[in-house]
Amino acid sequence: MMRFCLMVVAVGALLAQAQFAPAVAEWNRVIEPFRVAGNVYYVGVADVSAFLITTPKGHFLLDAGFIESAPIIESNIAKLGFKMSDVKMLLISHAHYDHVAGMAAIMKRTAAQLWAMEQERGQLLRGGKGDFAFGDKYPFPPVTPTHTLHDGETLNLGGVTMTAHLTPGHTRGCTTWTTAVNEGGKRLNVVIPCSISAPGYQLIGNTKYPEILDDYERSFAKLLAMPCDIHLSLHSWDFDLHKKLKAWRENPAVNPFIDGQAFVQYVERGRAAARASAAKQRGGKSR
Repeated sequence: MMRFCLMVVAVGALLAQAQFAPAVAEWNRVIEPFRVAGNVYYVGVADVSAFLITTPKGHFLLDAGFIESAPIIESNIAKLGFKMSDVKMLLISHAHYDHVAGMAAIMKRTAAQLWAMEQERGQLLRGGKGDFAFGDKYPFPPVTPTHTLHDGETLNLGGVTMTAHLTPGHTRGCTTWTTAVNEGGKRLNVVIPCSISAPGYQLIGNTKYPEILDDYERSFAKLLAMPCDIHLSLHSWDFDLHKKLKAWRENPAVNPFIDGQAFVQYVERGRAAARASAAKQRGGKSR
């Protein structure tokens, strides 16, 4: 408890020292961590995900939420009976402050290596400044990746493999992560897609990211080709987190996160939304 309190104080001091973007309070509410399936656990906050993937030789931690999320994530890991010191590999989905602002604090709590897609490295080093869509609006504490990744590379730890897939659009280095778990004697494919939304983005005539719409289209096609039994995501609304938790409490015998069709529907909704936005920016004309 004392260590947790000290971390909260440290986070407060960090916020006071620099003008980093504050958390969205509603998104950053505390919820109880839980095992999703196999060795995959949810350790994030109410509306912004973080996932712990455990192995006998140490663990992966995917994403770190806001600055204010970092102590919550550490507390959640402890609640599940795991140790922060056993986290060996830190992974990111993309360099937006609601997913990586807590990474600097977490890196100080563990000797884990930080792995990031090569296209995302510059944005991590700049602490979110110079973003093609948001400029300097949402800065976060800069972090330096220990290693950079390329599309299709795998990370192996304790018999568990995590595969990094480049799925750009939301950011240039947006990274979808896949792995496999054993649940009830069955091998299940887990997909944790990078964000596929285009929140206010200029998809047509974007001089800062000319290939953005083509990147989105390639990413949608790549995602739809992925085998998926368990669809997770980076925000609660993208995979019906709270609805599924409620259903699971009401019927513990059926795991609602084992639903590959939900993943297909999610990607198709994202593709339809991007195409509609692009058409509107063209003046209502399709491509």
